[in-house]
Amino acid sequence: MHAKPALSALHRVTARGARLTRGWSASPRAMDVLTALSCLGLTAIDLPGLAAADNSLTGRSAAVVLALGCSTLLVRRRMPWISYLAALLFIGWLHELTLIQFALYSVGRYRGRRAGVLATLGYLAFSLFLFCCVPGWPETDHESLTGFLGIVVPIGVLASAVGIAAYRHDLVAELTARRAEAAVLQAVQQERTSVARDVHDFVGRELTLLTVRSEVLSMRSRETSYAKDFEELADTARRAHLVLNEIIVQRGERASTPGVEGLAALAEESGRAGSPVRLAMDPEVHGLSPLRQAAVYRVVQECLTNAAKHARGETVEVSIAADGPRLRIAVSNALPDRTPGRAPVSAGSGTASMSERVISLGGTLTATRTEDSYEVVATLPRG
Repeated sequence: MHAKPALSALHRVTARGARLTRGWSASPRAMDVLTALSCLGLTAIDLPGLAAADNSLTGRSAAVVLALGCSTLLVRRRMPWISYLAALLFIGWLHELTLIQFALYSVGRYRGRRAGVLATLGYLAFSLFLFCCVPGWPETDHESLTGFLGIVVPIGVLASAVGIAAYRHDLVAELTARRAEAAVLQAVQQERTSVARDVHDFVGRELTLLTVRSEVLSMRSRETSYAKDFEELADTARRAHLVLNEIIVQRGERASTPGVEGLAALAEESGRAGSPVRLAMDPEVHGLSPLRQAAVYRVVQECLTNAAKHARGETVEVSIAADGPRLRIAVSNALPDRTPGRAPVSAGSGTASMSERVISLGGTLTATRTEDSYEVVATLPRG
C-alpha cells in the first residue's frame, strides 16, 4: 500500500511544524494552510505510483486530484467531515491512506471523543469492506489480512487518539483560562465593592449634610422667593441619597435599576430639566429579560444625562427597536454652539460605563460625534 511509511513521515512533519511555529503566533487559518500543504507534500510522494496504477490518472491529473483532496483540510475546523469523506474516496479509488490520518485527527480534535471514535470505526469498516469485496485489493487469506490490519488499524487509531487528546487539551486550556478570568472578575468585583463602600460613606455623608442645610435654609427663607428652590434642592439631595443606598447597600436584596417601564418617567424628568425627549419603543421590548431591560434603561439614562450636560434645550431622539434577534438602542441630539470657557464638568466615564455594560451582555456600543450632533447606538442580543 502507498502509505506504509506515512505514520513516521507524519510524525516528522508534525514535529518539524511544531518547531517552526513554536515562536510564531500563527492564526488558525495559517495553521490550516500549513496542515494542507504538509498533507499535500506527503501525498506527492505517491504521484509516480498513482500515475502508473490502473486508475486512469496521469501525473498531472493525479497532482490535481491530490491537491483538491488536501484542500479540504482548509475547512477542517468548521467542517472536518468533508476531509473525512474525501479521505474515504481516496482510499477506495487511489488506495491512498495519507489524507485519512489528517482527517481522523481533525474530527477528533474539533468534534470530540464520540465523533473521533465513530469516524475511526467507519474508516476501519470501510477499509475492511474494500479489502474483502472490491477487486484489486489483496486476497483475503490470513497472511494478507494480518498485514492489512497491521497497516490500517494503527493509522486510524493513532491519528484519532492524537486528535482526541488534543481536543481534551484544548478543553483543559479553556477551563484554565475561564478560571483565571473568573478570578480576575472576582478581584475586580471586590475592588468595586470596596470603592462602593467608600463612596457610600463619604458621598452619603455629604448628601446628608446637603439635605439638612437645604432644609434649614428653606425654613429661614420661608417668606422669600427662594424657599421653593431650597425645598427642591433638599428633595433632590434626599432622592440622591436614597438612590445611593439602593445601588450600594441594597444591591443584593432587590433590583435597584428600573426596566423599560421607567423610560417614560425618565423622559418626563429630562423634559422638566430642559431637554425634551421623543421616545419611540417597540412593544416587544417589554418582553426582554430584566437584565437587558436594566441595560436599556441605564444606556438611555446616561445618554440623557450627557444631553443635559452638553446639549441643554435640544430635543433628544430615543429609539428602541427589535431588529430580528438583536435589540437596537439609538439616542441622538443636536449640539448647540458652546460659549468658550463654559464647558460642562464631565469625567468622561459615562460612555465607557455604558460600553462595559453592553459588552458584558454580548452587545456593541458606538458613540459618534459630529460638529452639530451626537449619537449613541447600542445593540444587544434579545435572547
